[in-house]
Amino acid sequence: MTEANIEALQRETCKRFDAEFLPATGDEKLGIAEGVRAGKLPINGLRHRPVGDTSGWYVWAGEELSDAPDFFVPLHIEHLDEWCPRIRKYLGLAPGWRFLITDDYEDVWFDSKLLETD
Repeated sequence: MTEANIEALQRETCKRFDAEFLPATGDEKLGIAEGVRAGKLPINGLRHRPVGDTSGWYVWAGEELSDAPDFFVPLHIEHLDEWCPRIRKYLGLAPGWRFLITDDYEDVWFDSKLLETD
């Protein structure tokens, strides 16, 4: 899929949920858990504000979010198709947005707590 096609898909996803579009480009990184590549469900994602070369996205699979320091590994978004291409359409959602998906379920919502700073 081309970058233009991915952006169009992300814009459509944002439109469906009345969300602001903020692209996460292929050269940016996200934090992703190994369970995503293994195909574990559900897949969860949340977006903080981008910092530096990161997109602000954190994605994990399963029911539990671990606080282990190595739970998330950095991954350039351009390599996401090798891990889980089905989440690409959500990555245009602006900071503060979350998603949870399974094979037959989708939930997307805004969580203002993700924008709070310490």
